[in-house]
Amino acid sequence: MSSLTVAGLTKAFTSTPVLSGVELHVPGGSFTALLGPSGCGKTTLLRLIAGFDDPDSGTIALGDRIVAGAGRSVAARSRGIGFVPQEGGLFPHLTVAGNISFGLPRRQRNDGGRVRELLALVGLDAGLADRSPHQLSGGQQQRVALARALAPEPSLVLLDEPFSSLDAALREETRAAVSRALTASGATTVLVTHDQAEALSMADQVAVLRGGRLVQLTDPRTLYRRPGDLDVAAFVGEAVVLDAELRDGLAHCLLGALPYEQTAGVAVAEGPARVLLRPEQLRLSVPGPAAAVARVRSVDFYGHDSRVWLDLVGGPTVTARLDGADLPSAGDDVCITVRGTALAFPVPHPTPVAAGAPLG
Repeated sequence: MSSLTVAGLTKAFTSTPVLSGVELHVPGGSFTALLGPSGCGKTTLLRLIAGFDDPDSGTIALGDRIVAGAGRSVAARSRGIGFVPQEGGLFPHLTVAGNISFGLPRRQRNDGGRVRELLALVGLDAGLADRSPHQLSGGQQQRVALARALAPEPSLVLLDEPFSSLDAALREETRAAVSRALTASGATTVLVTHDQAEALSMADQVAVLRGGRLVQLTDPRTLYRRPGDLDVAAFVGEAVVLDAELRDGLAHCLLGALPYEQTAGVAVAEGPARVLLRPEQLRLSVPGPAAAVARVRSVDFYGHDSRVWLDLVGGPTVTARLDGADLPSAGDDVCITVRGTALAFPVPHPTPVAAGAPLG
């Protein structure tokens, strides 16, 4: 296994910048998810790491070996990287065994034991070895693609949204099998995804990209509980964001006077601020004098839990996450209490309007 280090990476296509000064370190044997909305540069970053494109500036190193930048560019086939594309990319004219052994040296391609070992690693029956790709389910195809990527024992495995084409149940099952296989192989892994649940559940660390820049790199729990800014907070999960006044150690907002914390590196002075809560922190009860009052707009029932949409008196619409029992009904008046602490952020400054620019 090798670590991956990206330093000062930039890339533009024609005059459009795609990546700007990206710094990323992936420790050997760890799993990192690149998370961000469409167009943020995450797939471009993956292609640069794989060697499919060259950066405009900056370096990419696998362990101590620079593979891109600093006047050199190692060909993709010589980097020792396994790549699993979005649709699996299996060769339709080859069997499962033929696909898995394709990247092995010629003398190892007829090693049935190696194929069986890799099928077991990704949680597939050895009896599938002689089947064609079209005879497999989508989830099975993705596992075969992973087995093919792992066959040459690469120093790094790259996954480009490999579960996006699968339905929800199959995606969950395949994700778990792939995660187990990667852990068992000890491979250093980088996953590109726009699925927050996927990134938070699979990765040791999550790199959030926005507008071609890496805006936060941390473990999943910290990312969810202490996002670097409100945009990251809203992207990695549902967020309740309210205007507040910070004074005397409390955040005074429509939900009352709440204890609050500040996230690392974001100083918030007393006075106007914005506070973040997660929907699961809100608890509902019958109206009372000591709690904020809201009216239930609607309830989305999911079985194991529910999302309740609430119109705050004198404020915005927010959501609460509750278990599936004893739910309110649309039109009910309820009180809201908050469990835990809020996270405080400074009030964002308005973007200045250039002279002569249209206002509408």
